[in-house]
Amino acid sequence: MPTARDAESKPSHPNSQTTPSLPAQYSPFSTPQKWTIVAISAYAAWFSTLSSLIYYPAIPSLAASLHTSVSKINLTVTVYMAVASIAPALVGDTADILGRRPVYIVCLGVYAAANLAVAVAETYPTLLGLRVLQALAISGTFSIAYGAIADVTSPAERGSFAALVSFAVGVAPTLGPILGGALTYAAGWPWIFWFLCIASGSCLLIVILFLPETCRGIVGDGSGSLRPYQRPLLPGVMRPYTHDQAGGLGDSAERTPGPVGGDKRRFPNPLRSITLLARPDNTIIITACGLLYTVYTCIMASLATLFVPIYGLSQWEAGLIYIPFGTGGIVSTFISGRIMDRAWRDARIKRGLPVDKGRGDDLDTFPVERARLGVIWLPMGLTVAFVVGFGWALHFQTHMAVPLVLQFFAGLVYNTLLVDKNHRSPAAAQAASNIIRGALSAIMISFLQNMIDRIGIGWTFTFQAGLCLIAAVLFLMDHRSGMQWRQKSNEK
Repeated sequence: MPTARDAESKPSHPNSQTTPSLPAQYSPFSTPQKWTIVAISAYAAWFSTLSSLIYYPAIPSLAASLHTSVSKINLTVTVYMAVASIAPALVGDTADILGRRPVYIVCLGVYAAANLAVAVAETYPTLLGLRVLQALAISGTFSIAYGAIADVTSPAERGSFAALVSFAVGVAPTLGPILGGALTYAAGWPWIFWFLCIASGSCLLIVILFLPETCRGIVGDGSGSLRPYQRPLLPGVMRPYTHDQAGGLGDSAERTPGPVGGDKRRFPNPLRSITLLARPDNTIIITACGLLYTVYTCIMASLATLFVPIYGLSQWEAGLIYIPFGTGGIVSTFISGRIMDRAWRDARIKRGLPVDKGRGDDLDTFPVERARLGVIWLPMGLTVAFVVGFGWALHFQTHMAVPLVLQFFAGLVYNTLLVDKNHRSPAAAQAASNIIRGALSAIMISFLQNMIDRIGIGWTFTFQAGLCLIAAVLFLMDHRSGMQWRQKSNEK
C-alpha cells in the first residue's frame, strides 16, 4: 500500500509513472448532462433545509388555528430537528446500495404526500405525526445529492458541481423565512405546505422523467445498458445509451467497488454511517464540520432574537436581516467552487501527475486532504475574527453588517473532502456528518440563551469563535496525518 510519503514524491518525469495506469474516462455524461443531474439533486436537497426554516413564521398562526400553545408548536420544531438528524443514516446507505433514483422517488413521493396531509390537518397530534414523517422522508436528500456528485464528476471538477448543492442549501436560510412569512400573511399557513407539496411534486416528476440511475456501485460509469427502473422515462433527453437492451451492466461500463471494497451486501445497513466514524480521519473532519455548523446555527438562531430588541426592528425587518447573510453565502459557494478545482489541479501538477477533468483519479493513493484543505486556512482565520467581531459589535450596539460568508467556503471544502475520502459510500458518509452536526448544534442551541444571559453577547460569541479555532486545528491534523489514517483503515 503506498504511503503518504510515496504519494507526495514527485516522479522524475511527469509521464514516467502515470501513463501506463492512466485512468479511464470517469463518466460518459457530457458537461451539460452532469449539470442537469447535479441540478436535479440540488433541487431535491433544497427541501431538506427549507422544510424547517419556512415553518418558523407560521408558528403563531398554527397555534391559533389548531387551538394549542406556541410551546407545543415549538415541540414540532424540536421533533423535526431530532428526526432529521437521524433519518439520513437510514437513507444514505440505502442510496449507496439500492441506487439514487429509487430512493429519490420514494423520499419525494412520501414528502409530497405528507405536505398535502399537513395542509389539511385540523388537530395538533396530526401535525406532530406528519412533521415526523416529513423529516424521515426528506432530510436524507442532502446526503444523496453528494452521492450523485461523486457518481458523475471526477475529483478535478467536483468542487464546482458541489457548489451548486451548497447554493441550494444555502439559499434556504434566506428564502425560507421570507417565503413562509409572505405565504402566511397572504393566504394562511396551509399554503406553506401546499407550496412544498407542489414544489416537491414537480421535483418528483423531474426525477421520474429525466434522472437516470448514477450509483457507480450498481451501474458503474453508466455507459452500459440499464434496467427499465434505472432509466428515466425520457432517456433520450439526457443521453443515448450504449445498449438498448434492458439488463445488466454493459461491457463498456466501469464497475467500481461497492460501499466497502469487495463487499457484496444486498441489504442496506442503517448503521453503516455510524461505522464510518470508526476511521479517525473521518471523525476529525466530521467533528470540525459539526463545530462550524454549530456556530452557524447559533448565529442564525440569534439574528432575530438579538437584532429586534437591540436595534428596535419590526417583525418584517427582522426577516430581512437574513438576506445579507444568505446572499453572501450563496455568492461564496460559486467563487469557492472554482478555487477548489484550481487547488486540485495545482496539487496534481505539483506532483507531476496528469490533470484531466474527464478522467478519475486514484483517491486511495492521492493526498486528497492536502489538495482540499490547502485553501482553507485564510478563510478559517477570518471566520474566527469575524465571529468575535459579530459578538462584540452587538454587545456595544454598533452597526453590524458582517455576513460571515467565509463559513460557507469552509463547509463546501469539508463536504467535498468527505466525498473524496469515502468515494465508495459518499451518501452514507454525509449521513454520518449530519448526525454529528445535528447533535452538536442541538446541544449548543439549548444553552445559547443561558450563555448570553450569564456571560453576555460578546463573550458568548468569543466562545463560538473558539469552537471555530478548534475546528481549524482539527483540519490541520487531518491535513498532516489524514492520508496515513485513511490508508491504514483501507488496509484493514
